[in-house]
Amino acid sequence: MIYILLLINILLLVSGQLLWKVAVSNVSAWNVQTALHVIFSPYFIGGGLLYVAATGLWIVILSKMPLSVAYPFQSVCYILGMAAAFFLFKEVVTPTQWIGAAVLILGVFLIAK
Repeated sequence: MIYILLLINILLLVSGQLLWKVAVSNVSAWNVQTALHVIFSPYFIGGGLLYVAATGLWIVILSKMPLSVAYPFQSVCYILGMAAAFFLFKEVVTPTQWIGAAVLILGVFLIAK
């Protein structure tokens, strides 16, 4: 059960980052007006709310499992974020980055054992 909560936490964090990316995707130059527009956009607010939910869930997770196991699992966020960048935002992800993601997955697997 705790691993399901950890997966939900990871998905909340990645979803929050994706919403923040969408919130700033059309910003070409930053100024006060642009910052206010971004801060009050539904995407930015939604991303923040997901982070609040993830933080609440993280506190529950930390009460149930060792930090030395839970925290390394957060690296799955990097992998999902990279995959989302590739598939959703059409960003270039190099073979070296994919290999790095595979190494992270191996590391998380070893920590979970």
